[in-house]
Amino acid sequence: MSQVTRRSFLRASAAGGTFLALPARTYRSALLADDKPSETVRVACVGVGNQGTGNMKAIRKNVVAVCDVDKGHLASAAKELEKSNTKVATFDDYRKILESKDIDAVLCTTPDHWHALVTIDSCKAGKDVYCEKPLTLVVTEGRAMVKAARDNKRIVQTGSQQRSGKEFRQACELVRNNALGKVKEVKVGLPGPNWVDRAKKPVPDGFAPAALDYDRWLGPAPERPFNANRVHYLFRFFWDYSGGQQTNFGAHDLDITQWALGMDDSGPTTIEGTATFNADKWFETPETAKQTFTYANGVRVHCTLGKGGNPGGVTFECEKGTISVKRGALTVTMNGEKVEKPYELPTGDTKLYVSANHHQNWLDCIKSRKLPICDVEIGHRSATVCHLGNIAIRTGRKITWDAKAETIVGDKDAAAMLTKEYRKPWALS
Repeated sequence: MSQVTRRSFLRASAAGGTFLALPARTYRSALLADDKPSETVRVACVGVGNQGTGNMKAIRKNVVAVCDVDKGHLASAAKELEKSNTKVATFDDYRKILESKDIDAVLCTTPDHWHALVTIDSCKAGKDVYCEKPLTLVVTEGRAMVKAARDNKRIVQTGSQQRSGKEFRQACELVRNNALGKVKEVKVGLPGPNWVDRAKKPVPDGFAPAALDYDRWLGPAPERPFNANRVHYLFRFFWDYSGGQQTNFGAHDLDITQWALGMDDSGPTTIEGTATFNADKWFETPETAKQTFTYANGVRVHCTLGKGGNPGGVTFECEKGTISVKRGALTVTMNGEKVEKPYELPTGDTKLYVSANHHQNWLDCIKSRKLPICDVEIGHRSATVCHLGNIAIRTGRKITWDAKAETIVGDKDAAAMLTKEYRKPWALS
């Protein structure tokens, strides 16, 4: 890692964005803390609203620049970092960040439809990347992201942070080692949409606020009139930008399912499902859903979304008992009795990747060049499972998936949904 050169960073910042002035000595001491300059990974955060703020706070000592198409988000992020006496460069276009040699890595927390372009462009510019989950909007983006990471020898972490939770690792090791016998089936419970909680009621189309560059927010997505209930957090419930709670929480719990079943480099063979949608068409993604993913070894994963579905998290039903895991809780039953100390259960010889902190794992891997716990390939495969569930729901047909060729077999219409046309001049490369 090259040593921080504040003078050159100031020049780059002045050329590409707005720099909030601070004496160099104060800036350096605040940013570097106890680390030596040559050992500090200098990060630019792209997308700093909602989850982006949380990601930024998690690595605040490493942040040297922030970027957002919403001036309000940008100002709030800069103000938040000021609390620790850190002044950063601010940008409204991520491409300007990529020109700076004094930025080592990019943390992308944009809406899903921007993930692929920011990640691929950052890799090509020699930056390592942390990309929020779900990694992609459509399946073909994921393979392009993997290629960009490998071709440019970049470290790309997917933000499915449950992989760094001890309860999830313990659960997956128990399953991998058949500690309770072979898995018979898996039940996954995803929450329903919270669009109504956030938006309250529909609003008419109108004009974007002056603080928001709406055309740039849309980017590769189709051109549509501005509507306050489609942007920022609420983007998640419209197909142009995301895949609803299926991709939002599925990128966590279906990811854990893949990890436990040893399917990080593969996926299910068939997918089928049904769903219900908002009767008033306030939003597009499902209100409730039921899906079944069948794997080559015969294991079936029953995934529900919304009211009346499975308990939240992931439950593995095994020959000798059950293993249920969700954030902060691991419950194991064996021969009908609850195990009081599930973390003390011997898991077996197969041990999984250990990470105690998802963001720190990424920073450590940038220095060591070791693949992170949720590498881009893993993120791509887990996002693919989520997308396949949505495709089965939207077509109303059973889908046959060839994981090696990464294509849907025997259904041209369904296969066409694996990709998406970008609005010009944006293009997936």
